[in-house]
Amino acid sequence: MTGDATMRNRRLTTKKAALGLALGAALAITAAGAPALAAPQQAASAADSGTSAPAKLTNLAHLDFLLDDVPLLSGIAGHTTYRAAEEPVARAPWVYADRQADGSFRRVGGGPVTDATRGWYAQGAYDADDISRAAVVYLRDWKQNGTATSRTSAYELLRSLTYLQTADGPNAGNVVLWQQHDGTLNPSAIPKELPDPSDSAESFWLARTVWALGEGYAGFRSSDPAFASFLAARMQLAVGALQRQSLARYPQTDVANGVTVPGWLIVGSAGATAEAVLGLSAYVAAQPSDSAARTALARYAEGIAKLQSGGSGQWPFGALLPEANSPTFWHAWAGMQPAALTAAATVLHDGGLQQSATKDLASFTAQLLASGGPDNGWTPTPADRTQIAYGVDSRLEGLVAASDATGASGLAALAGAQAAWYFGANRAGVAAYDPATGVCVDGIAGDGTVNRNCGAESVIHTELSMLALDAHPSIARAATALTRTTATDGLTVVEAESGTATGPVSTVTPPSAWTGSANWSGGSYLQAGSGSTVTLALPASHPTARILPIADLGPGGSGTTAWTTAAGRLTLPLGRTDNVRAGEQGIAPSPVFLLPQTLPVPVPAAATSVTARVTGTARLDALLVQPVVSHLALAGSATLDVYANATALPVPQKLDAGAPVTVTSYDASGRQVGRAKTAGAHATVLVLPGGFTTVTAR
Repeated sequence: MTGDATMRNRRLTTKKAALGLALGAALAITAAGAPALAAPQQAASAADSGTSAPAKLTNLAHLDFLLDDVPLLSGIAGHTTYRAAEEPVARAPWVYADRQADGSFRRVGGGPVTDATRGWYAQGAYDADDISRAAVVYLRDWKQNGTATSRTSAYELLRSLTYLQTADGPNAGNVVLWQQHDGTLNPSAIPKELPDPSDSAESFWLARTVWALGEGYAGFRSSDPAFASFLAARMQLAVGALQRQSLARYPQTDVANGVTVPGWLIVGSAGATAEAVLGLSAYVAAQPSDSAARTALARYAEGIAKLQSGGSGQWPFGALLPEANSPTFWHAWAGMQPAALTAAATVLHDGGLQQSATKDLASFTAQLLASGGPDNGWTPTPADRTQIAYGVDSRLEGLVAASDATGASGLAALAGAQAAWYFGANRAGVAAYDPATGVCVDGIAGDGTVNRNCGAESVIHTELSMLALDAHPSIARAATALTRTTATDGLTVVEAESGTATGPVSTVTPPSAWTGSANWSGGSYLQAGSGSTVTLALPASHPTARILPIADLGPGGSGTTAWTTAAGRLTLPLGRTDNVRAGEQGIAPSPVFLLPQTLPVPVPAAATSVTARVTGTARLDALLVQPVVSHLALAGSATLDVYANATALPVPQKLDAGAPVTVTSYDASGRQVGRAKTAGAHATVLVLPGGFTTVTAR
């Protein structure tokens, strides 16, 4: 799976359809096959030569390379921008950059070129998604480092972005997504994207426009009041559009597979809404008298927090879910919800929002890291293991922001572990970013395959991460010292169809593993009748673990399933799970409801299998096996072990270090408990309930 293809799929409004495509055998439209327009070549990356990282990690050279002049065409109804007549050219980043054999990069647009005489792409050369987020990068660099060229780039990108915003008519405030290299707008891309035309309804790109407008207004308010006033007017235009659309549904709720969810999120997505909340937070902090923006901020933040689910040992372990219509789907990309809630909590003085953000960041992140890191899709098993900078940055920005806001030093420790992905602590074991050139990778697949292209979204989120690290030197030092992953012991999956069955049991393979909001793990499931049994082998050498069976709880099942394991000569009951759960399908795309259910009794480390006995009928999909204490180990010029407790009780953990180490305990909110202690290489330490313990050495 490539980062480029992932990005194209993400630009669909129907996010579940996007993941379904991503998990299929083929991923459509890659930029590598498109002919290049006239564009400069960039020198080979120094990452290949092992150049050591400079003291400053932020390097905007590659993002600068993607920028190009954009004619602001006059006479297009509803589209103009600040000083369009006086300054008829702005700037925007090309969406993709394909790495060439010599290590240089070629800038390309989205989709094939469809008109040879004009060089138009089926989608476009530039898009509002990347223009808006690139503007945020340059705004933050200007604010943090005082870089004059970044101020200029931010100004030009904001002018380009607001040109894409429709200024009047029934779609006023909405945003056209795609633009060709000659300035022509492309409201209807090929293949079609939703909404179509792209400014006919709210969208991810409207949410990102709000993000850029908010940070832009805050940035220019003092230095250029006239431009800031223009940005405020465009923010009010955007908020007006949102009031007509998603905010008009507040406080209505919907039902998805029996779960009550907020009905007023932008395109039904907490991921999209979070990016708007980041902009609204910046804007309201700088312009507190704008009551409409403050109300929008409060209501959207409330909606995001309502998608929090699970807790210690309960899937998805306290995470803020991204999609209102999918209670069994989490993805790392577009995962700015924790960062957004922290920003909103600060502006609105709402401690409840901060608690929601912290629960996700402390409880869920430790489990996520121990299970391999920020994957593109848990559905509900980790099905799409590709990881991209968008997902890594989303986790990192949330951790850093909440650590700053709450003083929870454990979140800073997890931020260092997460940021180490960029410097080699990933499945490929290679640096995903080169600070000497500003070049990153477009993604790393679950098997370690690296996509060496470096498009706009990837470099944007990489540089947002680097700006955060440069502003937090202690986190940066920790991250750059951890260059390889030496152990992950988190969630593992056991397929139901791998077991030994008795009674009325058959294997069913649906036409597609993707249900519309989840995946049948492994592409199949067991249809089990009353009185049947299924015995499943557990992973070899597993520790004491919690078992989370996954069955379809939608219509068609009945009764319960009793789970047991052998403990010597005894049979140990583990608990029962439902085979069906009452509730309307509602807005969920499918009646299939693959929610993991946690058995109350863990299996001991000596257990080799578990057995399910069905009463009624069940569609058994898989087991998630979660260690009572999950473990992540990173190494380099320093070492870091993270032990995460999935229970409500303190759990002792024996260490296996090579030398005396420093042990620090954190509670379920990431706050340090007691002082850090020196411990022997094989000491036993206590991991707090729902919390985590770090073990460090240099």
